[in-house]
Amino acid sequence: MYDKNVCNNICYSKKGMSGMARKETITKEDIVQAAFAILQEDGIEQVTARKLAAKANCSTQPIFRIYKNMEELTEELFGKACDFFHDFYGHFPRQSVTPFVNLGQAYIKFASEHKKIFEFVFLSSERFGRSMYDLVNGNEGYVSREIHAAASQGCSNASGLFMKMWIFIHGAACMCLTGDYDLSEDETMQMLKEVYYSFR
Repeated sequence: MYDKNVCNNICYSKKGMSGMARKETITKEDIVQAAFAILQEDGIEQVTARKLAAKANCSTQPIFRIYKNMEELTEELFGKACDFFHDFYGHFPRQSVTPFVNLGQAYIKFASEHKKIFEFVFLSSERFGRSMYDLVNGNEGYVSREIHAAASQGCSNASGLFMKMWIFIHGAACMCLTGDYDLSEDETMQMLKEVYYSFR
């Protein structure tokens, strides 16, 4: 005999089970990727639980099942953003043997092309225990490599030279955020070379 109530219960159960299955397919990587997409488009301020859930096509439950809170997610997102910069620099074509020039060009280019990520990584007051030097140097030793190159070319205080150049490089990169930096890549390279030799 057909029992409408039983049928409704079965259908409801199946819907519930399938709903649970969909939630389980949301992984940590899915959440981080969705958060990174929001960061790239709108900035870290817009990475909220509600907007992240909408981007990842899930409820907020999977987010807080994986992360204790949004601060923990933000810290992981910060690490991913740092890796993104290091990957960008690692693939940036080396166009000059003059120390710090390639690093400066890459940093300025990154600020121009990835403004929201640049702001998050290099202009945040919260860096999760990392210094500016750590952020730029990375695991590959990008800064220390340039300092060593400057020393090998006869610079007596390569670390001090880096600090002087970095103030200049960071300032130029920040100008990209406001649209005030309009030098071409060739002009940027020439300017960085001139700065290097004037400080050297």
